[in-house]
Amino acid sequence: MDYSILDYSQLLREQTDPPCLSLYQPTHRQHPDNQQDPIRFGNLVKELEESLRQKYPDRAIKPLLAPFLKLADDRRFWNHTQDAIAVLASADTFKVYRLQRPVAELALVADSFHTKPLMRISQSADRYQILGLNRHSVCLYEGNRDMLDQIELPPAVPATLDSALGNRQAGNERSEGTSYDGSMPGATVRRTKDVHQEAVQRDTERFFRIVDRAILENFSRPNGVPLILAALPEHHNLFRRISQSPYLATDALAVHPEAIAISDLQERTWEIMLPRYLERLTGLVNAYADAGTKGLGTSDLDEAARAALDGRIATLLIEADRLIPGRIDADSGKVEHGDLNNPDLDDVLDDLGEAVIRGGGEVIIVPSDRMPTQTGIAATYRF
Repeated sequence: MDYSILDYSQLLREQTDPPCLSLYQPTHRQHPDNQQDPIRFGNLVKELEESLRQKYPDRAIKPLLAPFLKLADDRRFWNHTQDAIAVLASADTFKVYRLQRPVAELALVADSFHTKPLMRISQSADRYQILGLNRHSVCLYEGNRDMLDQIELPPAVPATLDSALGNRQAGNERSEGTSYDGSMPGATVRRTKDVHQEAVQRDTERFFRIVDRAILENFSRPNGVPLILAALPEHHNLFRRISQSPYLATDALAVHPEAIAISDLQERTWEIMLPRYLERLTGLVNAYADAGTKGLGTSDLDEAARAALDGRIATLLIEADRLIPGRIDADSGKVEHGDLNNPDLDDVLDDLGEAVIRGGGEVIIVPSDRMPTQTGIAATYRF
């Protein structure tokens, strides 16, 4: 039921028969504030039901709402939320996402899923991950300018040296060359110590290689966000020497995450990320402006819609808080404006972002004060 926010884009590439139900709700991390969350959720489910009744019979509505009602009664779920939830559901889909950022309440029935809030979080330019590392264990955090949370590592990522190496640890093997040759007092002791240190060094390097590869394959490459190393200074050089990750940031934290409060960890990391974040936003805006001078960019919604369906958009900037009720006709590319209360309509910007992703383009959600246009979009063409 609980899904990684990254996999929402897979839904965009799959054919989903309507109705598609999208529910977004702010939630609370702590008691007693979170006691009201299930109640608010129930009210949003009622809105979904009212919208469904405009077009669908009872026999179709009940199966669609059944998993929502089950979730409403799941006390364990409501005691472990973050800042918001998103639920995407259809006749054969029910996916729940815990979100690190608050979202506006929304209960929408349409012919496609409303995914712009998920785009905003997963494709915002301020996301990052922190790799906490020592020679015995690894931990991973994901954050943005406002929040930081530890990530539960999947089985594919070994959390400890023992789980990574097991019986293959060099330290479990018998040390050779440690017999005393009588050449000088203490030679045996020193030689044994040297062999042990060499074994520990080999184990540490092997462990770091395994961690580097697992984090790259399971997190960095799918996320595409910077990875900040947080470790004691003696581990930095070794990890950087063996790492193959292009996402590993040059700047790092010379402390293990467990040694400081998570709020301090978030603050220190954002000090590293802020210049990168501003540089990236400036680069995106400048690239759009340069493309416009060459006839390879547009802020016109109709033009962008047609280009998106043709697979011509390389990068699309969408204003974070803008919502334009309507839809894009999948055949003509025409933008049809309307009312969100209509169960056949969604958000035009949402549809546009989905079309760009399906076409292999990149969508970046940009804060309003950084948006270079007044229309809510800025598209850069491939050709």
